[in-house]
Amino acid sequence: MNTLKSLLCVAALTWGFVCPTLADNIDPANDGSRYAYGENVGWVNFKPSTGPGVTVDDVSVVGYVWGANIGWVNLSPVFGGVVNDGTGMLSGYAYGQNVGWINFNPKVPGDPTHYGVTIDASGDFDGWAYGENIGWIHFRSASPVAYKVQTAWITDCRVDFDDLQRFAQTWLDIGGPGDLDQTLNVDFRDYSLLADLWLRLCPPGWPLK
Repeated sequence: MNTLKSLLCVAALTWGFVCPTLADNIDPANDGSRYAYGENVGWVNFKPSTGPGVTVDDVSVVGYVWGANIGWVNLSPVFGGVVNDGTGMLSGYAYGQNVGWINFNPKVPGDPTHYGVTIDASGDFDGWAYGENIGWIHFRSASPVAYKVQTAWITDCRVDFDDLQRFAQTWLDIGGPGDLDQTLNVDFRDYSLLADLWLRLCPPGWPLK
């Protein structure tokens, strides 16, 4: 139903009609925290003044963003869509008619660095998305011009007794969700990492939930 509403809204925009916005939760302080930037595409607005807005929840990021140089980009197309793992680590694909597919968790061959888009405990987006036709889009910078995208969504995932129970169940396993330091063993080093995060917000990709 939401996809149908979004498609109808974009059709309405195309024909010049006014379209009601979705209940977006981008830029909650209304201080301009709504822009990502790509060297090849310019500014990308996650809370445009017209059209359906962008909404973040525990499982997805839905709606449309607007770029003056690239037009509308759908974050929740029928085939694809941007996914939230519940801890703020995003993945999946957005789609723009003028730019094609945009990957929110791109990989660089031979480089283990995580470049994908994340949302931290304050609701701030960070990282990079990548489109083969447009290159990289960056979500946060302090210089030379400060910009960021912020949402009112904040993960309620915390490291707690449920995590400790799951960790204990995998104690001394080879690999598995308790292997927090990715050494192929679950041991005291992993337990130390769990203790350091106790009752704090889950980091992106937290495996014990």
